[in-house]
Amino acid sequence: MPIRPFLQGKLFEPELLETLSQALADACTTLGLKDKEDVAVRLLASRIIRQARQGVHDRGMLRAAALEGLGPAYRQ
Repeated sequence: MPIRPFLQGKLFEPELLETLSQALADACTTLGLKDKEDVAVRLLASRIIRQARQGVHDRGMLRAAALEGLGPAYRQ
């Protein structure tokens, strides 16, 4: 799922944008989310963007950060 609609003016390198989008897609797949207008998708995207701005650029770590706090059923 593309993360660009959620960036709100934040700039990232193209390669990192792809990683962020993949992490968002992974998190959405885990939760069964498909509608980019879903508030849950926005929450996941904001968590991923926040982590990326703090220097986290690993797809798996970004996905985990997005899902953090959602309960043990979603931690993988």
